[in-house]
Amino acid sequence: MTGGASFGHYRVVRQIGAGGMGAVYLGEHELIGRRAAIKVLLPELSVHRDNVDRFFHEARATSVVSDPGIVQIYDFGFTDDQIAFIVMEFLDGEPLSARLHRLVALTPADALRITRQVAGSLAATHAAGIVHRDLKPDNLFLVRDREAPGGERAKILDFGVAKLGDDDPANRNITRKGQMIGTPTYMSPEQATGRPVDHRADVYSLGCVLFQMLVGRPPFDAPGLGVIASHLSDRPPTVTEAAPHLPAMLDPIVARCLAKQPAERFASMLELQVACDALLASAVPELAFHRASPQALTTPGILPTTLGHSVGQPMQTFAARRRVGLWIAGAAAAIGVGVALALVTARSGPKLELATPASVVPAAATVAAPPPMPAVVVAAPTIAIDAGIADAPLPAARHVTKAKSSSNDLYEDRN
Repeated sequence: MTGGASFGHYRVVRQIGAGGMGAVYLGEHELIGRRAAIKVLLPELSVHRDNVDRFFHEARATSVVSDPGIVQIYDFGFTDDQIAFIVMEFLDGEPLSARLHRLVALTPADALRITRQVAGSLAATHAAGIVHRDLKPDNLFLVRDREAPGGERAKILDFGVAKLGDDDPANRNITRKGQMIGTPTYMSPEQATGRPVDHRADVYSLGCVLFQMLVGRPPFDAPGLGVIASHLSDRPPTVTEAAPHLPAMLDPIVARCLAKQPAERFASMLELQVACDALLASAVPELAFHRASPQALTTPGILPTTLGHSVGQPMQTFAARRRVGLWIAGAAAAIGVGVALALVTARSGPKLELATPASVVPAAATVAAPPPMPAVVVAAPTIAIDAGIADAPLPAARHVTKAKSSSNDLYEDRN
C-alpha cells in the first residue's frame, strides 16, 4: 500500500509492521494531524466472515472500556474494496518484551509499578465483563507519561481473543467449548484444559509476567507441551528460589497469583493492586536497586533504571554527577558545622578552643560518599470502576471509503 491511501479521515504515511494476517501503517488525520496506527486485514482474509469477526473482536472489546491503560480505538470498518481495517492509538515506546530482552529483568520496584498499572486497567475491563485471556510481555506496551508514577505507563494491547461476556454472541466466533485459547507460557491451568475462565485467569497470567519481570524468565519454561503440564501440576518456584538476592517479601504476592485453583488467587485485580501498593509503600531499598540481571549488579557506577527520560538505559553520567554533588554537599555541610561551632564557642567564654572551617575541610574529604538514594515510587490512586459500563452497546463496524490500492503485506498475529 502506498503512502497517501486513506482510511476514513486518516491518510497512510508509511508501513510500520507486517505479519500473517495483514499490515500495520502509520496514519495521520487529514484535518487535525493526529497520528494513528492502522491495522489492515489481508484482502484474501477479509472475504471470510470468521476472519473479519476475529479482527473486529479487538475493536469491539477495547471500545467498551475507557481507561488510560487500554489502547484507544478511533475507527474501524470496511473500505470500498471490502478490506477490513482498524484505526487505533499510535504508541511511542516499546513492548515489555523488548525491555526484558534488553535488561533481562527489572528492579522489583519497577516490576511492581508496571503490575499495579496493568492490574488497575484490567479491573476496568473485568468490570465491563471482559477477560483478556492473552496477557504476556508482547501485549504490554510501555509509553512515556509524566503524570504516571515512574514517568511511564503500561498499555494493554491485543484483545483479539478476549472474552466479552458469557452470553455475548461474539465469543462463539473466537472460541469453542473445550478449545485452548492463549499463549501457553502465560496460560492459566483452566485455560490449558479448555475449561471456562473468568477474571482470575488474567490474575494468573499477570502473575507469570510479574515473575518474569523479577527473575528474568517465566515461572515455567519447558519446551513444547511440557509447559502446559507444568501449569497443571508443577509447583511454581518462588521468586527467592529463582533469584535468592531478591527480597523475600515478593514471594507471597507472586505465589498467590500463581495458585492452581482460581479461588486461591487474588479475588480481583483491585486486590492485587493493593498488594503491590503495600510493597511499594514499604520503601525497602532492595526493591529499588536489586534485579536479577548479574551484569547490572557487577558494573561499578551504573544505576540501572526503567524510569523517567532514560527509559531502560544505565544512568552512569547521572550517578557520577550525583556522587560529586554528594561530596560537595558533605564538604559544605562540614564547613557550616565548623562555623556554627566557632560561634557557639566564642559565646561560651575562653575555656573552649575555637574551631575554624579550615580545620574541618580535610576531615570531610575522607568521608566516603553515601550510596545513591533509591528512586521514589509514588503509588497512583486506585482506579474507580464504573460497573455500568458493562451494559454499554458494542459499536458496529462502519463502512468508509479509501483510495483504491492493493497490498500483500503481512501482519503478525501473535495471539
